Amino acid sequence: MLPQPFFAVAFRAMSDKSRSTVTIDAAADAVFAALADVANYPTWSKAIKEASVKSSDSEGRPATVFMKIDAGVMKDRVTLDYDFSAAPGEISFTFNDADLLTDMAGKYSIKAIDADTTELSYELEVALSMPVPAMMRQKAEKATIDQALSELKTFLED
Repeated sequence: MLPQPFFAVAFRAMSDKSRSTVTIDAAADAVFAALADVANYPTWSKAIKEASVKSSDSEGRPATVFMKIDAGVMKDRVTLDYDFSAAPGEISFTFNDADLLTDMAGKYSIKAIDADTTELSYELEVALSMPVPAMMRQKAEKATIDQALSELKTFLED
């Protein structure tokens, strides 16, 4: 077997995490509830065209989720595994399956500032099956994060 060129291997590795934070004028439990309601993401997120819960954990929270994503340059059908073990302060997800992505991991960190204000941080890292320069991939990750946080903020504050 011939070795793969260096660039093909390098672009499949997970990127450095992209991260953004937003302050939302909503209680932390409302932010957590919106994020835990994965099936309703398409009502507030333009990038998520479809979301369905395939399995739930013992508390009825999403465990395995299927999504159709159209985030500009990134269009894919993904299955993600959600982890609520650090809830309500954190919700994370990891890659299960996809058409184009070869890996994905994300985390929402929810921190109450006061009774009616919440700081929400979102981290995301992806790896694609095609060679894409790291700078372009990280720019797309950051744009995806910023858009998701902005849309969730609008949804919760309206």
